[in-house]
Amino acid sequence: MKFYTIRPENKVRLDQLLRKELPALINKEVSNSKLRRLIVAGAVNVNGKQIRIPAYTVFAGSSVSVAVEEEKLFFEKQPDDIKYEVRAEDVLFEDDSIIVLNKPSHFPTEAGMVDSRDNLHAALVRYLFERQKIEHPNAKNPPYAGIMHRLDRDTSGVILFTKKRDVNGACHDMFENHRAKKEYIACVTSASPKVSDLKAGKKFTVEFFMGRISPKGQAAKWGRLPKNKGGLSSNTDFEVLKKDGDKIFIRCSLYTGRTHQIRVHLSDSGLPLLGDELYGGKPFERIMLHAESLTFPHPVTKELIRVEAPLPENFKL
Repeated sequence: MKFYTIRPENKVRLDQLLRKELPALINKEVSNSKLRRLIVAGAVNVNGKQIRIPAYTVFAGSSVSVAVEEEKLFFEKQPDDIKYEVRAEDVLFEDDSIIVLNKPSHFPTEAGMVDSRDNLHAALVRYLFERQKIEHPNAKNPPYAGIMHRLDRDTSGVILFTKKRDVNGACHDMFENHRAKKEYIACVTSASPKVSDLKAGKKFTVEFFMGRISPKGQAAKWGRLPKNKGGLSSNTDFEVLKKDGDKIFIRCSLYTGRTHQIRVHLSDSGLPLLGDELYGGKPFERIMLHAESLTFPHPVTKELIRVEAPLPENFKL
């Protein structure tokens, strides 16, 4: 562990100060995400006070102390993501404004804290760029792809991206105001004590305020959280589709889009997803949640569009 002291000459944001000064001090390039991690992890003090806010304002003449353990700072954990490139058959719907893909499991939607980690957004840009270069061989700038919603790394299925910035507002609005209807297929196991009355056709609804319940620095976990403590309303309708041996398949219709909503609602009901060990599920090759369909008004034509993603082999009903 080495300690470095920086004294800014002007008022500046903490992350901007480190971006400017730290690489020269340690004689190595440091990415923006690593600088943010360093701050959030509590490795930076300003005038003797620990600061965990990257946007914190530092004034001229302040004493900024940075603790750097290079082995940890530059270590990149290699997640067990699959290697994946978008193929034509993965495109479920496309026109000039939007493109809808069938996302695989074990692959993140967007870039995270690990700079080198591949993701679906980057794979889509590569796919669109390669197509573009067929028509325009001298093209140098990759095409635009906008992220409108997300699926967890292990969740497969329907996900929509925009191809033009001028439709972002309409797409954001339809997700924000729940005009885009999402349906998922989930799989739980009959080992749960609450499955005795789960016959095919049974319907139930889960609704409560929820939010992050895990401390910072630990695996992000959501659960019941009162509204006065920052909890947000969440609502999911469930319908039992089929029992197959010790597996039970359930259709989930979302009315809100909270982080881990289906996972939390099923776990809270005593029915954790197969493979979802964070929420009490049995170990499995993946978390058994698949985004089966997305129904939405087209951002330009307003026509109602329904896009479905075929079920993966381990979800076959």
